[in-house]
Amino acid sequence: MSAAVIICPASDYKMSKRPAIPTAGLGPLMKSITIIKDTFMNLKKLFSLTASIAAFSALPALAETEMHVASWLPPTHPHNAVVLPTWGKWIEEATDGRVTLKIDYDLGHPKDMFTLVEDGVADAGWSFHGYVPGRFRLTQIVEQPLLGADAEAASVAYWRVHEKYLKQAEEHVGLEVVGLFTHAPGQIQTAEPIQSLSELEGKKIRLGGGIQSILGERMHVTPVNAPATKVYEMMQQGVIDGAFLPVCEQKVLRLSEVADNLTLLPGGMYLGSFGIFINPDFLADLDDADREAILSVSGEKLSRLAGQVWDQCGTDALAESKAAGVNVVEIGTEDPMAEEFRKIADGLDEVWLKEVSDEDVDAKAALAELREIARSYAN
Repeated sequence: MSAAVIICPASDYKMSKRPAIPTAGLGPLMKSITIIKDTFMNLKKLFSLTASIAAFSALPALAETEMHVASWLPPTHPHNAVVLPTWGKWIEEATDGRVTLKIDYDLGHPKDMFTLVEDGVADAGWSFHGYVPGRFRLTQIVEQPLLGADAEAASVAYWRVHEKYLKQAEEHVGLEVVGLFTHAPGQIQTAEPIQSLSELEGKKIRLGGGIQSILGERMHVTPVNAPATKVYEMMQQGVIDGAFLPVCEQKVLRLSEVADNLTLLPGGMYLGSFGIFINPDFLADLDDADREAILSVSGEKLSRLAGQVWDQCGTDALAESKAAGVNVVEIGTEDPMAEEFRKIADGLDEVWLKEVSDEDVDAKAALAELREIARSYAN
C-alpha cells in the first residue's frame, strides 16, 4: 500500500516554522518602542533640515536687482576698468548685495547715452556733455580755460557747485545725476610738430564739442566733429591732422601710434564735462533703503573717484608716450605759445556768462565759487 502524501499550503509551512511569541502584557513596552522610533525619525528630519539651511546660508547672496550701465569707451579704458567697477563694489556693499552693477557696451553713439537712460533702455550711463550741443550749456562752467586745477580738484568743485547752483536749471531733466567729473586737461595731439598755435590754422582738427568748439573757432582750425573713439581711425587714414584730447587717450586709444607729436600747454587748454546718471524710474522701483544706499556712494564721492582715475590715466600715458618715442613738447608758462593761448582764451568766460544769462542761475557766482574750490583743493 502506498504511503499517503499530505501537501500543506506554503503559508501553513512558514507559520509552522516560526515560533509563537507571547504578547500578553507587552502593550506598554510596544508603545514605548513606537514613541522612541517616532522621536528618532523626527530628530533625523530636523537635523536634515538644519543642515540644508546651513548649506544654503553658506552660498553667496543672490542679487535682487542688477543695474545695467551703458558705456561706450573700450572695456580697457580706466573709466570702464576702474571707475564703474569700483562704484559697483560700493553699491553692492552698501546694499548688502541686493543691487549689483553690470556694464553694457555697444548700445549706441556716446551722445545717445542720455536718451538711452531716459527711455529705460539702460538703467544708468555716462557721457560727455559736449556731444549734445544746445541741451547742456551750464556744464561748460567747468570747461573754461586757465582753471589751473587737475581733474580731481575740478570734479569735486563741479559737483558742489552743481548741487548749490546748477541743479535748479534742470538741464538733466529725465535723469538723476549721480556724478559729475572732468577728464585731465585737454592738449594738442598732431601728426606733425608745431612751433606755434598759428600753425594750426586751416588744419583739420577733431573737436568733441563744448568749449573745444569755441577754441577751435578762435584758432581758425577746420573743425571735424567726431567721438573720441573714431580719432585713431581718422588719424590713420589722414582724415584729420590732429585732435584736442587729454593725454590719457595716447594710451587707451593708442593715439601715440598715429599722433606722435604731443604739445602740452601749462594747465592744458580746457577740461571736458562728463555726467553719470540713473533712470529715475529705476531708482523709484528700489526699496527706500537701497535707493538711499546707492546715492550715499555716489555724488561727490563718485565724482572725486572719476577725477582721480582720469588724472592717473594721463600721468601713466605721458610716461608711456615718452618711452615710446612720442615727441612731447612741454610749454613753459612764460613761453610764447603759452602767451599765445592766453590771448586766445581771453574773455571766453564772459562769452559763456552771456550765453547762459537767460537761465535762472547765478552763473557768475557759481563760476567764481568753482574756481575758488578747485584751486584751493589743488593746493
